[in-house]
Amino acid sequence: MTRSARRGLGLAAATAALCLTAGVHAHEIKAAPAPSVAAPFDIVETRVTTEAGTAVFRTRVRADAGKDRPAATGAFGGSRVYAYVWPTSLNSWDVGFERDQGIVALAVTFHPDFDDAARGGRNRDHWHPHWVVLAQDPACGGGLKVRDIARGASPRLPANWPGAPILIDSPTYPTRLDGDVVEVRVPLADIGALSGARFDGVTATLRVDANLHAPLLCVSDVHKVASGDLSLPGRVTPAGGTR
Repeated sequence: MTRSARRGLGLAAATAALCLTAGVHAHEIKAAPAPSVAAPFDIVETRVTTEAGTAVFRTRVRADAGKDRPAATGAFGGSRVYAYVWPTSLNSWDVGFERDQGIVALAVTFHPDFDDAARGGRNRDHWHPHWVVLAQDPACGGGLKVRDIARGASPRLPANWPGAPILIDSPTYPTRLDGDVVEVRVPLADIGALSGARFDGVTATLRVDANLHAPLLCVSDVHKVASGDLSLPGRVTPAGGTR
């Protein structure tokens, strides 16, 4: 079994226990550098803080955040997405979807083969944020997918849903990749129940199904999980808060 497959199985197994995770945890998550992981994906710290009406999602990697980008294939089907991800304990309702749909995550992504901005905008040429809802699927190499919308279904969707048949939102939050830092600033008014929420940090590659069938967007490879086991040990705290 490859390391990628082992990580994928670990993610899928951990997903089932996320809602049961409890206890006292550090506010941020720190991880030892892993030379086997490419520096732009090697998470060494991730945190989520609040300040002046804003939630700040911040991950530090070993070096060169955002430097690695997937090569363009010239086609939507089979194309790859690189992502910096913060899985959270938020309910899907808190970010505009139906309740209890899966694992809510904020992701900063790059995909040169397609646009998924709201209202037909262009975003294939820069790193940009999404809210996504993740669910288990054994058909995916990483054990998880962005949850599909069933044909004919009309679920609750956020204002910036880009029209894809998956649970994804395309807000235009300020996003910065600079040196070893990836940072997104999210208005607190856009998120319900963030205070005390739990989070983790993940770097991953996703792949669009070559035949454009469900699952449409799979996690195909997990580069690193900040906690090591997707247990969401981080806690959202006010900036400058103490443990």
